[in-house]
Amino acid sequence: MSQDIRIKKGLDIKLKGEAEKVTNKTISNNVYTLKPEDFHSITPKLSVKVGDKLKAGESVFFNKANEYMKFPSPVSGELVDIIRGEKRKILEIKIEADKKQVFADFGLKNPKEMNGDEIKAHLLASGCWPFIKQRPYDVIADTAKTPKAIFVSAYASAPLAADYDYVLTGKEKELQTAVIALNKLTSGAVHVSVGKKSNSPLEGLDNISLHKVSGPHPSGNVGTQIAKIDPVNKGEVVWTITPQDLVIIGELLLTGKFNAERIIALAGSSVQSPKYFTAKIGTSIAAITDGNLKEGEHRTISGNVLTGKAQNLKGALGYYDNLVTVISEGNDYELFGWTAPVFKKISTTRALTFSWLTPKKKYDLNTNTNGEHRAFVVTGQYEEVFPLDIFPMQILKACMYSDLDEMEALGMYEVAPEDFALTEFVCISKQPHQEIIRKGLDLMLKEIG
Repeated sequence: MSQDIRIKKGLDIKLKGEAEKVTNKTISNNVYTLKPEDFHSITPKLSVKVGDKLKAGESVFFNKANEYMKFPSPVSGELVDIIRGEKRKILEIKIEADKKQVFADFGLKNPKEMNGDEIKAHLLASGCWPFIKQRPYDVIADTAKTPKAIFVSAYASAPLAADYDYVLTGKEKELQTAVIALNKLTSGAVHVSVGKKSNSPLEGLDNISLHKVSGPHPSGNVGTQIAKIDPVNKGEVVWTITPQDLVIIGELLLTGKFNAERIIALAGSSVQSPKYFTAKIGTSIAAITDGNLKEGEHRTISGNVLTGKAQNLKGALGYYDNLVTVISEGNDYELFGWTAPVFKKISTTRALTFSWLTPKKKYDLNTNTNGEHRAFVVTGQYEEVFPLDIFPMQILKACMYSDLDEMEALGMYEVAPEDFALTEFVCISKQPHQEIIRKGLDLMLKEIG
């Protein structure tokens, strides 16, 4: 029996360019890229050198603080380049794929016959462990800790997000196998959230606690669901994982292969024909967008418009992303724009803005912030779109002046940067909320651990 979660506070940002439910293959992609920056707080240590041959699933680098935590190659091929930055920091690792893919064999496993330690060791050895993240701190899960629960959000409410009901169709066996394994890793339940009106393949799984979610974004954020189901208190840990990463884990257990392929959405108002593509982790952006962009200057984002990272066409799909969004670059300015009535933009205020009159209208927005950075202004806008039982402005200020006690008291253990994406969007002060929260979490991780 499912439990309903209804979110009232939030904001749905309806954009033009939603992906049509048609799946194509990406064009031939020879070079795949791994970026250690995708794994926050991890210091990489290379397992291979330029010129070495790799099978799909073999370790490319490992966590310097935990040599058992490995990060695998998404393809078989040759490591052709290591791009470094200041102080020889590893920025990118490029692998040229073989025409015929060869997979490392990790052996078939039945999670019903394994205990938690065996499953943990298998996920570490195969490179699947980085898919599991933890709260607090929103980093890769600490292998030394046992979570009180594990959360999977299969309801995507972010703008133009990939439809999980569509991309997970036919993956019930892999999902069920992965869920059985996850149950061995926690002392509590595996909580799975789906849309209230969805037809998700996850609904029929055994060994889960099912929740049906409704309401505006960020109702699909796993942090919002954790707060409603089983909030994180001091000294507690919960783990999170995305549904498509569950599929990779399930396939690993069923076949013994690390298959880094997932279905991603190419969406946005600057895309001629928005649709879905099959692509592997580390695929180049150009292979996804090739020949499918409109004329003009665009911004290409790996992820959604609220939390994703800007990439050029030579960039690569983020390790955890299943969406590439392309919208117009906001390099134009309106004369006296702040005094004129606004009909083509979304706003939470009603001062010369009219988006509240047409809540279902889809907009063609660009990247213009419509203002400049300034001091915080108390307007109450953050609270209107922030569903967590936390004071958003106060916790942001506590992070800015690095008061650990105040951050702890205000609920810092519960949050991740993505939870503040909407407050950043509506912020008239143009403050970088997600960056502020990330720095605050990093400080807590360093000082408190």
